[in-house]
Amino acid sequence: MPKSLYVRFEVPKELADAAYEILQISRDSGKLRKGTNEVTKTVERGLAKLVVIAEDVEPPEVVAHLPLLCEERKIPYVFVPNKSQLGSSVGIDVPTASACVVESGDAEEYLKELAAKLKELRK
Repeated sequence: MPKSLYVRFEVPKELADAAYEILQISRDSGKLRKGTNEVTKTVERGLAKLVVIAEDVEPPEVVAHLPLLCEERKIPYVFVPNKSQLGSSVGIDVPTASACVVESGDAEEYLKELAAKLKELRK
């Protein structure tokens, strides 16, 4: 399956897994937003700490604006391969195209670590 146009960099599996884990920890101890509309509003308001975008979104236009918006606001973002797994990571029974961490709770250290690795990856 070809990568979508909005996927700006290749994310190693361990970083995608780390993103899922951060979402799961933040879900239980912090605060998340789920769904592209919620994520977009949270990024625009500068409240997102990490944005997670699924790579298998159809049509891609649904999330194509998010990487640009995150870069403008200097918010770390990561691509994960699967919207179904993204949905279950944030605690919902349906796939979601994107999600973001608003308050990381117990995942604070993991989030800082992932953000640093993502910064390196994008250079």
